[in-house]
Amino acid sequence: MRFAVMAAVCSVALAGCAPVTSSGPATQTGDEKTGQLRVWLFDEVNRAPKEEVVEQAVAEFQSAHSGVTVDVQYIQVATRAERFKAAFSDPKSAPDVAEFGNTDLAGYVASGGFADIGEEVSEWSDSKDFVPAVLDTAKVEGKVYGLPWYVGVRALYYRTDVFTELGVQPPATLDEIAPLARKIRAAKPDMLGISAGGKYTFGMLPFVWANGGDLAAVEGAKYASKIDSAESRKGVAKYTELLADDICPPSQCAANGGDASVEAFRAGKAAMVIGGDFNRKSVDASAAAGKYAVVPLPGNTAGSIAPAFAGGNLLGVMKGTGRRTLANQFLQLLGGKQYQRKMFQAMGNLPTFADVQSEVAANDAFEQPFIKTLEAGTKFVPVTPTWAKIDAQAVIPTMLQQIAAEGKDVEAATGAAAESMNAAFNS
Repeated sequence: MRFAVMAAVCSVALAGCAPVTSSGPATQTGDEKTGQLRVWLFDEVNRAPKEEVVEQAVAEFQSAHSGVTVDVQYIQVATRAERFKAAFSDPKSAPDVAEFGNTDLAGYVASGGFADIGEEVSEWSDSKDFVPAVLDTAKVEGKVYGLPWYVGVRALYYRTDVFTELGVQPPATLDEIAPLARKIRAAKPDMLGISAGGKYTFGMLPFVWANGGDLAAVEGAKYASKIDSAESRKGVAKYTELLADDICPPSQCAANGGDASVEAFRAGKAAMVIGGDFNRKSVDASAAAGKYAVVPLPGNTAGSIAPAFAGGNLLGVMKGTGRRTLANQFLQLLGGKQYQRKMFQAMGNLPTFADVQSEVAANDAFEQPFIKTLEAGTKFVPVTPTWAKIDAQAVIPTMLQQIAAEGKDVEAATGAAAESMNAAFNS
């Protein structure tokens, strides 16, 4: 999910994670083949292109299903938790199909909100082409609870005009980023060498993962923090090195999350930033338009790519639906290859099918670094509702700010973060 919670790693294969117990009153109440199918989708800042594609899918579906109407409601992302909680408690007021963030999956499954649609997915011809790691983002304990509708990953944006002027090249390894950013800021004191952020968890995570670290791992029946491991500390140190006066001053950058970090690049105030494929349209409408390029964020060795967080949204069938067959059929239409292509053209949403991604990369050079990043391997969230508590407590952003703005050493800050995480995991 683009906007959502920050993540830890469970492993690429989510079936090995600690168990999530499903509960809640919602149960399937029948399988009507006519009537109204209710759909919830997320509202967008610029909803018109999305709505146009959805309307095409609705028209196609209604034409193919006599006696069926599709009612689409657009819900606010900020109030999604309350809306879904109410829907899980009262199936009569709930939709049949809903869009939701992959980082919300574990909590929604634990609440008994979404149906296991693994059988329907396995029988669907398109499903064989899902990128496996992306399909894993829809699973809990090996069961599929949604279709990946789009995926979002991050790579390194850089100012081509600045790099040409200074005669420098994009970094080939993570170790090269700080010296390069320092050199740029020395030559251009009014520009950040790289726009980093003390609240930019998704920007920091590749540094941890590339160094062999994790935020958390399963030990027995529970998660345990790994942010204080030697490998994780090395990654944290590499990232927080960027939050310095000679690269990205803490007074300007320590309080920034991902949006604010990208905004500095958009405003022409930074030579580099870790940004998403989904930031493209905003950058193209900014001071950096026509003067930037993107490469995968490098790993520890030349030619390698640092693991990125696989964000994105899913389409799922509510457990309490009385129209399960229709719900799955609409899910597979809207979430299938034809309409993922349309959504990419309309919104820039990166498709979740390997063959469609290849088509996109062949026809759009901008997308190639992001698809290479996906192909190199991504990481995801721990499949536990407990992570939401850790996220709400801002444990990781607090840790980064303590290092960047307060001068706390990496060992002490990561140790304190691990203690807070473990308290939540054990609660």
